Amino acid sequence: MDVDPGDAGAGAIVTSVRLTGLDGRVITPDDPSYDQARAVFYGGMDKRPAAIVRVTGVEDVQRVITTARDNGLELAVRSGGHSIAGHSTTDGGIVLDLRDLSKTEINVEARTAWVETGATALQVTETLATHGLAVGFGDSGSVGVGGITLAGGIGFLVRKFGLTIDSLLAAEVVTADGRHLRTDDENHPDLFWAIRGGGGNFGVVTRVQFRTHDLPQFTGGILVLPVTPETISGFTAAAMAAPEELSAIANIMPAPPVPFLPSTLHGRLVILGMLAYAGSEDDAKRAIAPFRALATPLADTVKAMPYAGMYAPEDPLMHPTALGRTMFVDDIDGAKADTIFEYLSTSDAAIRVAQIRVLGGAGARVPVDATAYAHRAKAVLVNVAAFYEGPDDREVRASWVAEFAQTLQPEEAGAYSGFLSDDGATRIRAAYPSATWERLTRIKAIYDPGNLFRINHNITPAREHVPH
Repeated sequence: MDVDPGDAGAGAIVTSVRLTGLDGRVITPDDPSYDQARAVFYGGMDKRPAAIVRVTGVEDVQRVITTARDNGLELAVRSGGHSIAGHSTTDGGIVLDLRDLSKTEINVEARTAWVETGATALQVTETLATHGLAVGFGDSGSVGVGGITLAGGIGFLVRKFGLTIDSLLAAEVVTADGRHLRTDDENHPDLFWAIRGGGGNFGVVTRVQFRTHDLPQFTGGILVLPVTPETISGFTAAAMAAPEELSAIANIMPAPPVPFLPSTLHGRLVILGMLAYAGSEDDAKRAIAPFRALATPLADTVKAMPYAGMYAPEDPLMHPTALGRTMFVDDIDGAKADTIFEYLSTSDAAIRVAQIRVLGGAGARVPVDATAYAHRAKAVLVNVAAFYEGPDDREVRASWVAEFAQTLQPEEAGAYSGFLSDDGATRIRAAYPSATWERLTRIKAIYDPGNLFRINHNITPAREHVPH
């Protein structure tokens, strides 16, 4: 391999990278497919890696890690490319791209599955469905299994089956020193604990083994309701009171131009309620009735369907530019509902949203110290966001998002790392209570003492545990 790092030093912009001896493909700036390969899900991130390596196996991963480590190069790891903070790419460094690692191997009898981490949630969901099985991921079909699993995984089945990490049985990890480790409750249990919520701080996870769940019947879809403070708080209350077979997400936002809504509603504030019931159709109807009773629905697509149908079709050419803030709250009472209604009603952003995800159920029964995701007692997760157009508009929307979030939750009450933006060290610390953070830093010092894996919501290695 040839490297021309320009000015020497870790993190320097690399002007030329040539990797050899790989089974995968190396894409450099002179490659016709470079611009397509470097694009990530979110727009506004125009980073130019020196090389993008589409790895095809563990040996490729080891070679890329060794190259980055030995040459002081910045290393970004990409699974689905959905990092809100832009961690799926780098300026001048190497992107280790996992998208060609996408196989799923199912043991139907044991109800387990080994999944390569470049697979998408939709790919795995459709494969498992052929056997009547499921694992809960998020609410986007194109998100990478690696990224969402390492963050925790809060989606349509969170109340019934817990977070994605709650179905994790084992993982294969390539660490900063190039070792390929199997980690589970018996093998490197400290590492297994850390990757369940600690993100990509500890190595490159190439495969994960899930406990799968029987899902012979499923009811889901979108219930569109008019927006008032009462319907906002009522939707949340109904979701909190629902049986844990029902997981609900409320997106309070301008109605998009979707076929099931009349054009007269496009652009008007609505509640896009995403309802997912893991059980029989009759039980689903009873569980969903309180939501339908909140107001006359503007549209109702909720029906018995395959679980994979919850993942809406996505335009691969769409790269939204958005700013957001994530937080936990105890509930959405009248005052919080008023705040949400006021901020969304008075903003002139073309797309602005308050997303409410009610937690509890199976995810809340896992002990707080069982995984690095430690917010088991939190009742409701809220994300507020606005899309922007250009640098000047970005500044306006950033101010609005910050003010909205501060008004809704004045005191820091924790954060979910999977939805963190590039908010700095203080917000990363908010994702981990003190005892969890300290444990993570000690484990980081064992498996990545040089902090090679730092293009993430970074957990720095504990100094007293770093070898000298």
